[in-house]
Amino acid sequence: MKNLTVVDHPLVQHKLTLMRHKETSTGSFRRLLREISLLLCYEVTRDLKLTTKEIETPLCTMQAPVIAGKKLVFASILRAGNGLLEGMLDLVPSARVAHVGLYRDHETLEAIEYYFKAPDDLDDRLVIVVDPMLATANSATAAIEKLKERGATNIRFLCLLAAPEGIEAFQKAQPDVPIFTAALDSHLNEKGYIVPGLGDAGDRMYGTK
Repeated sequence: MKNLTVVDHPLVQHKLTLMRHKETSTGSFRRLLREISLLLCYEVTRDLKLTTKEIETPLCTMQAPVIAGKKLVFASILRAGNGLLEGMLDLVPSARVAHVGLYRDHETLEAIEYYFKAPDDLDDRLVIVVDPMLATANSATAAIEKLKERGATNIRFLCLLAAPEGIEAFQKAQPDVPIFTAALDSHLNEKGYIVPGLGDAGDRMYGTK
């Protein structure tokens, strides 16, 4: 599939297996999500542009590489996206943060917006949208449309798991947005959950039902 990167690093796959296990505790799930998001962040930022600046080491002056352009924006789709957000901020603490509040109508599976807050000048920044699941793609598409309305033009989407149905719907709606995921699972069930999946990421992260 075009514009799709599956991160198959052994540590990512190992931690994902632990997260899938139904006996994994809330605390362990939350910790693993933070760890795996840091690893995924390496991949989604692998091709950032660099420039140089003059610095002084203990031995001499040199031209050293630094990231070019304005600071990144991590856009979390609430509430489960915050689990990925925390690990990514560990790696890039200077990043700006946007929050997009969406919930899924259990009858129609459509995304309903209830909150949106984002930094200014999104048009000059790389925006990485994070949500653990790409299932129906309704939430991801709605979040990205909102960010585009605010001027974002350089967007990437990062998730833990994706379903083929979600990939197809997302790429039809957002063909210019690359997808990064740790796994492409089998299918969606009749309730719109990814199979084999790992259950509801938000519930498992926060211990709710």
